[in-house]
Amino acid sequence: MHKTLWDHRYAQRTQRMSGSTIRELLKLTEQPDIISFGGGLPSPDVFPLERVKQASELVLKTQAAYVLQYGTTEGYVPLRKMLAEFACRFGVDITIDNVLITSGSQQALDLLGKILINPGDRILVEDPTYLGALQAWNAYGAEYVPVPSDEEGIDPGALEAAMRCGAKFLYLIPTFQNPTGKTLSEERRKKIIQLSDHYGIPIIEDDPYGQLRFEGETVSPIMALDGAARDDCAGCYNGNVIYLSTFSKIMAPGLRLAWVIAPPEIIRKMVMAKQGIDLNTSTFNQALAYEVGRDGFIDQHIQLIRKVYKERRDVMLEALTEFMPQGVSWTHPQGGLFLWATCPEKINTESLLKVAVARKVAFVPGTSFFATGGGYNTMRLNFSFCVPEKIITGISRLGEAIKESL
Repeated sequence: MHKTLWDHRYAQRTQRMSGSTIRELLKLTEQPDIISFGGGLPSPDVFPLERVKQASELVLKTQAAYVLQYGTTEGYVPLRKMLAEFACRFGVDITIDNVLITSGSQQALDLLGKILINPGDRILVEDPTYLGALQAWNAYGAEYVPVPSDEEGIDPGALEAAMRCGAKFLYLIPTFQNPTGKTLSEERRKKIIQLSDHYGIPIIEDDPYGQLRFEGETVSPIMALDGAARDDCAGCYNGNVIYLSTFSKIMAPGLRLAWVIAPPEIIRKMVMAKQGIDLNTSTFNQALAYEVGRDGFIDQHIQLIRKVYKERRDVMLEALTEFMPQGVSWTHPQGGLFLWATCPEKINTESLLKVAVARKVAFVPGTSFFATGGGYNTMRLNFSFCVPEKIITGISRLGEAIKESL
């Protein structure tokens, strides 16, 4: 590679940076003849267009001078209050002092890396885990300790053994996990809270998909279970869990709005870190999200999203049964955006992707989600973005690509 004047000027941390496999795959979605199961894309069919239009007009008519100005780093107060009330419904007893608005969950992950991770710190992660978290924390010098999972989520026995390494924190996506779609059982959540207390290792609970349940019983967030086990957190959570969620999956990703719920001291540190990045998240977008979501609309809208995504998940599961060759298996998620497929061991899904793209279908190879390598015969499939007809066609093409590669 040709060297430039800049090569010796980059900070050492850039050596650990890498591009996002998923962002690169998203370029394929711009090609109209490619059916992509690659990105974690919500469907444009469920964007609340009319509500957003009405809210935009109202915000500009009544608050233009305020929402087009700089805002506070912590976030738009009415939105923070709404989110605090929303969390309380799910058993998380908080005030707005526990809430920080961020420019997407990815910024929240980066801020947490900035305030928590020193070079060489060990981070416990599921194996596989969300590659965006790995990308955010690589630059801070994190070292990962992957913990295996089964159908009920991360294995508490393996986790306890891993906790003895003195990790900085545990990162989990416990509900409809990205990439596998699995959900951590309530029994295991309680066990993990006990382990967190015993070993003094806090938990980062990433929950972008928790509201998108299609079937089965709702499982309480880890933060809610942690709060219920404590006597000292009434009114203002001060436990061992940092909780992240987002409007990207229940409203629209283009707003770039997410939130963090954490003990006030964590929020204060994140505020200081955020002031060095963007000063504040878009005030206009926050006010817009508040007007869109208020008066119970967000609850109604989530019902629509669930209905649409359940249909698409069911279509994909049926298509997999029909078109996949023997030896391919997959998860059956009860919600969310993804399922996880495992091919016969002779299949390398990075090589398979080239064959699949030639057949005009795309997915994310599973290797991207393993912090320390592995998963060469796995893939993540997104079912939320494509309409049912394209799902059937795409899975048929994918099945042919796998047969060709066997």
